[in-house]
Amino acid sequence: MKFGIYYSYWEQEWSADCLRYVEKVARLGFDVIEIAAHHLNSFSADHIDDIARCARDNNIAVTSGLGPSQERNLSSPDADIRKAGRAFFEETLVNIAKLDVHIIGGALHSYWPVDYSQPVDKEGDRARGVEGISSLADFAADLGIDLCIEVLNRFENHVINTAEEGVAFVRDVGKDNVKVMLDTFHMNIEEDSFSAAIRTAGPLLGHFHTGENNRRVPGKGRLPWHEIGAALREIDYRGAVVMEPFVKTGGGIGRDIRVWRDLSDGADEAKMDQDAREALAFSRYVLGGDKG
Repeated sequence: MKFGIYYSYWEQEWSADCLRYVEKVARLGFDVIEIAAHHLNSFSADHIDDIARCARDNNIAVTSGLGPSQERNLSSPDADIRKAGRAFFEETLVNIAKLDVHIIGGALHSYWPVDYSQPVDKEGDRARGVEGISSLADFAADLGIDLCIEVLNRFENHVINTAEEGVAFVRDVGKDNVKVMLDTFHMNIEEDSFSAAIRTAGPLLGHFHTGENNRRVPGKGRLPWHEIGAALREIDYRGAVVMEPFVKTGGGIGRDIRVWRDLSDGADEAKMDQDAREALAFSRYVLGGDKG
């Protein structure tokens, strides 16, 4: 396994420049940095090159996350919105490929966060999502990118809430580069068993996010990490394990994630770095079985 962190841990806005965090995550001992994919579309070609160069120089792999907006929803009943979503995905995938990204995860089949003030159509949204991802998969494959469909909790999406639903969706798509993505925060809400969910995903598990029940870094909550690690090793998962903690209030991130209190206990950046380093060591031990 390779271990990473989403740079938004330190930020309040999804649009923050990820470049300043590449050296930081390398210094902290991570193998991977995860970035918010769609904001690359506003970066200049030179700046994208700078990020790619920095990642290479620091031996850091880049993965990407994406929560498409409602106006770029591949499962929308509005054909114009689906068309705009396809154009947006193509631009985004081309840009992340410049960073040698091979994994993009998130609610790719839908949009995020879902507006539950409006009626939802799970069956129709699922069918349109399967069609949209199926049509996009070959474009992504030509760029060497896997589309990892995230299983989200009921409060953030209605189409796929469990590993079983994620596997069924991926099988309906039927493309080798379309896989399941699990996240321990969402699993804690929806799954009867962490280990059973991981075994259900099995060889279709393409990406894995970690975060505590309270969205703090691994080790600062109550999740059964040894059970989770044993299941990942049982299915011989060799992909990225990316922690996705959200601990700061304010900005677009605090609003979207619903962080209404400071979960960092007033930590400054140095203390947040220390917490991330300790969570990495903890994760390598309990998930990867690192005894060193």
